Amino acid sequence: MADGGIVVAICQYGGEFTSGPNGNLIYKGGEAHAVDVSRDMSLESFKDEVSKVFHVDVTDMSLKYFLPNNNRTLITISCDRDLQRMVDFTTSAAQVDVFLISRVENRTAFQKQLYSQSSALQPMSSLSRVSKNNKKTPTAPGTAVQASANIVKQPVPVITENDDNRVFQLEFGSDVAFGTTAVGTSTAPGILDQQNLALVESTPREPDGLFDDPGNPYEITAEPQQGLDNPIVFWDAIIKGVGQEFDNVKDFRAQLCKYAIGKGFAYRFIKNETTRVTVKCVAEGCTWRLHASESSRSKKFVIKKMTDEHTCGGGSGEGQRRATRQWLTTIIKEKLHDNPMLKPKDLVKEIYEQYGVTLTYSQVWRGKEVAQKELYHAIRETYSHLPWYCERLLETNPGSIALLSPMVDTKFRRFFVAFHASLHGFSSGCRPLLFLDKVPLKATNEYKLLVAAAVDADDGVFPVAFNVVEDENYESWVWFLMQLKFALQNHNYLCNAMTFLSSGQKGLDAAVSQVFEDSHHAFCLHHIMEEFKGELRKGPWSQQIREGMIEDFTRAAQACSIEDFNASIESIRNISTEAADWIIASKPEHWSDAIFRGCRYDHFSSNIVDAFNNWIPTKKEGSIVLMIDSLRGKIMEVIESRREACKAWSGPLTPSMEFKAQDEMLKAGKMTVLCSSETVFEVRGNAIFVVNLANWECTCRRWQLSGLPCVHAIAVFNRIGRSFYDYCSKFFRIESYHLTYSGTIFPIPDMDTVDFSAGANLIPPPKPRTSDKPRRKRFNPNKITTVIRLCSRCKQAGHNKATCEAIL
Repeated sequence: MADGGIVVAICQYGGEFTSGPNGNLIYKGGEAHAVDVSRDMSLESFKDEVSKVFHVDVTDMSLKYFLPNNNRTLITISCDRDLQRMVDFTTSAAQVDVFLISRVENRTAFQKQLYSQSSALQPMSSLSRVSKNNKKTPTAPGTAVQASANIVKQPVPVITENDDNRVFQLEFGSDVAFGTTAVGTSTAPGILDQQNLALVESTPREPDGLFDDPGNPYEITAEPQQGLDNPIVFWDAIIKGVGQEFDNVKDFRAQLCKYAIGKGFAYRFIKNETTRVTVKCVAEGCTWRLHASESSRSKKFVIKKMTDEHTCGGGSGEGQRRATRQWLTTIIKEKLHDNPMLKPKDLVKEIYEQYGVTLTYSQVWRGKEVAQKELYHAIRETYSHLPWYCERLLETNPGSIALLSPMVDTKFRRFFVAFHASLHGFSSGCRPLLFLDKVPLKATNEYKLLVAAAVDADDGVFPVAFNVVEDENYESWVWFLMQLKFALQNHNYLCNAMTFLSSGQKGLDAAVSQVFEDSHHAFCLHHIMEEFKGELRKGPWSQQIREGMIEDFTRAAQACSIEDFNASIESIRNISTEAADWIIASKPEHWSDAIFRGCRYDHFSSNIVDAFNNWIPTKKEGSIVLMIDSLRGKIMEVIESRREACKAWSGPLTPSMEFKAQDEMLKAGKMTVLCSSETVFEVRGNAIFVVNLANWECTCRRWQLSGLPCVHAIAVFNRIGRSFYDYCSKFFRIESYHLTYSGTIFPIPDMDTVDFSAGANLIPPPKPRTSDKPRRKRFNPNKITTVIRLCSRCKQAGHNKATCEAIL
């Protein structure tokens, strides 16, 4: 037995699992290293040790192990408590095999292996059923769940559709017929059959409509399969912690539901409002709790507080789960994408097998009705409304680009729009600086709106292009940037040496370098700062010390020289070596002026696109056409208003740039200037700097980074009698501002002739009646009677014997 609660973890990486007799898993190949693990070791420390011995980044890898005498079930290590359990379970054996399973390697081999073991699945009856009362029985810590080899928790391989960026030509204005299955066509409100449904909230609720309260959950007690074809393997990492942002409250609730299913625990709402949500674990006395609310600055939904530890033993993927009706509709919609002919009984079986959710036929039937309506609206818009809008937009705004690229299976569509006035304004008067981000939508999660925006000469936001995509990922960003590059080149704009500013997440880092090879990519300082604050909260420092390190981090980002950058990092290192190492590992070459090689003109954040939050009315987010047309109308309004406002300006620079220039001029009065040549000068103040007028450079680098002459250059101008305005970048002049807003966006006159929202209330056409079903006989009150029937008693018409009142 190991002494002091220490076991030897034999860490294995690079091999693959194969099936053994009786469904056992056997790991073959790869390399192995031994690491000592104590009970008080944190998961982060363990990962650091493993990373050092294998020389790989284990951030995106799963750590799994077998319980003693059980080589069929892999147990996931996802928190410090899981690591402590592993030590407790394996102390008697003195050693344990820990497997590093990559999220991107050996997927095909795993999938083939798991499919070959499908016969080893447990029967449905062996899984636990839905509870029929409201009492919760938390899973005891350390309880092993027996399963087949199918539940190896590996990510599902992603199959990207339309990878070659093909554009499918559509016949504008034509409807496309599609096959569908309608279980029923009635739109009358129905109520889910909740006879066998245990609700997390104990308070009974009155049903209202197709579904009753949307927050009312299904409680799940069955253990789902966790093979490679199951997306649930990704869900336990959706919620990352404090500071994480979501588009809206609906997006937050949806991701929270998936997270709880992936982790295997149930939660209940303490507060559930449109501006704030507070949830806690349903287990009595459990400390897990989360609070999120709407940010007043960015209008996004942000996690503010989170206690990410379950004292009830939950969160290990083996406990009860909670699912909402919105989640059910989303899952059914995804399945209908792949197979529109699925029947409710098939959906009941598949949802149970993949997610462990036990549902009744009527619940799935009503969920399918809602899913079919949404799918029908999406397909109708893709094949009718969007092509019509593309045609009308190109007719009314020549030179614009509107490109529709639906997927092969009509699962979703990508819609790129760039108006001629925007492309012309950017190429004529804006700096070679583009901001890339996603515009948060408040009313829908069905699609994402990506935007590329610039800044005009007065630092105002200027939209360049928009793109509606199925999801924000590497493939969608590459497609968007490729269309953007084509649009700019079509307007004779040189795309070399451009600078992009973005968060660098969701595949943006790789996508920018893939499409714009010679460009520079800066990361948003706001996002990096929020991550840094999150790391500091984990430490033992006081609020004052944390604020000091944040100030040093800001100075490091704004430092113009390597010396100033290193001084700021050393100031942080004197407090915490780990914090300084974290900053160095966050790629400062993408966010520090001292190292970044592009020019971002004193812009450090990509959050300027938050200005688009209020450009789209919430009621129009449900239709892509109405959403894009709202943007068209707003851009048209902005161009006209700014064109009128600049008529009253005077001077060479725009007002905001003139304000910055005057502020710099006030600082240049007490400096000594020594002349070295006609163009080279030495300026002495707190330090010695060299100004080169021929190259518009100063050794302080402020002139090159901002585009406006620095205080040292201004001292030289005052010494030799040169004009400050002759050395300002052309992008800050009023002439450039006029060129930016010289274009015109024209209205689309017949937009009101088409009802774009009508598709949302339609359902697919009913399936034709088969010949084996007899038609129902209906009574027609307007039908003329051709046969006169007489009373058998009095032989008169108009009544029968039973109602005859004649006296005989």
